[in-house]
Amino acid sequence: MSLEFPVVDLATALGVGLLIGTEREWAGRVQEERELTAGIRTFGLAGLFGGLAALSIGTLGVGAWIAMFALLALLVIAGYLAEVRLNRDHGLTTEFALMVTFLLGSLALAESALLAAACAIVVALLLSLKARLRRALRQLSPAELSGALKLLFISVVLLPNLPNQGYGPWQVFNPYTTWWMVVLIAGIGFAAYVAIRLLGTRHGLLVTALLGGMVSSTAMTLTLSRLDAPRLRAALAAGLLATSALMFPRILLEVGVVNPTLLSSLLAPLLVACLVYAACALVYYRQAGRQPEEPAAESPLQNPFELGPALRFAALLVVILFLVEGARRWLGDIGVYLVALLSGLTDVDAITLSLAHSAQDGLSQAVAVRGIFLAALANSLVKAGLIALVGGRALAARTMPFMAGGLAAGLLTLLLV
Repeated sequence: MSLEFPVVDLATALGVGLLIGTEREWAGRVQEERELTAGIRTFGLAGLFGGLAALSIGTLGVGAWIAMFALLALLVIAGYLAEVRLNRDHGLTTEFALMVTFLLGSLALAESALLAAACAIVVALLLSLKARLRRALRQLSPAELSGALKLLFISVVLLPNLPNQGYGPWQVFNPYTTWWMVVLIAGIGFAAYVAIRLLGTRHGLLVTALLGGMVSSTAMTLTLSRLDAPRLRAALAAGLLATSALMFPRILLEVGVVNPTLLSSLLAPLLVACLVYAACALVYYRQAGRQPEEPAAESPLQNPFELGPALRFAALLVVILFLVEGARRWLGDIGVYLVALLSGLTDVDAITLSLAHSAQDGLSQAVAVRGIFLAALANSLVKAGLIALVGGRALAARTMPFMAGGLAAGLLTLLLV
């Protein structure tokens, strides 16, 4: 508790109450027919009361603080019951906010004035978002709610309880590390799903391609390629190059989280490839600027999160971890490169995470960097093939030369740097 400057702490306690009270007063401004349950003055006094209660602990003991809190609770309950008699449709938000204000006022006097002020801002913001939160909840589908809860389950409940030690041949399989990487990929995918859900696809193919590419650039490539039409080709080419470009920063994000020491070697080649893709995407986007807009493709994501795909990704991750370690021991660097090329044909995330993790357990960092780039190269070739097979020659002619140029520039950078 700060004894040197109690006035500042008390002013913070008062400010906490005034801030939350301002939001409550503003939210109840339409209730002109009757007095508000608690407005800016009541909340200001509650914050100051909490500060004074905390200040009294040094003289009167903790019991005094408990008694004051209980007194405020009784007053709040009495006010709530009286309000219910007049207006049966009455929530508990204001009353609960009043109790929180008292606690934050006490926190301001407990050497945590900055934390109390920050919490007050969060509380006021949360209270002000009532209408938006209600609209968002009404728009939630059962699949979206279930997906959010499942993601929270695997990250908050399941992950901390997994053993953090190696099992199996060469002690490669670590349940905690493996599942943590699954949570990372699922989190990136869920964030992209939420972004698509909030923004919608009406803003154009490019936005949809960028957001969809955060989850699966391969799936987004297939989706956009199916939309080939003469008037859409410039916009589709921009979307295809943009979604492919997003693969490179996604790889850097995954590597940075799992093994940041690899970033210095991967940053330049992957950014060069990304910039080539992005520059060409921008050219096509400007070219398509004045053409009539067409409905954008639906997101390839039909469900924000499913446990089945997460388990399959975990299994794939474990298999690749064993393959990388076995190839390194039996075939040397060539074996690692071969595994990277084959894995990259289907999924670049699993091999990226596997190599980044293996580079912490004996695999050469140079080999891991080259393997990750080879996986990105193989995945890009698959996407180019999908564009040619599904989208046709005209769409392939607009995209493949620039994809090849970006990969060549990245490879040259990797060899020179």
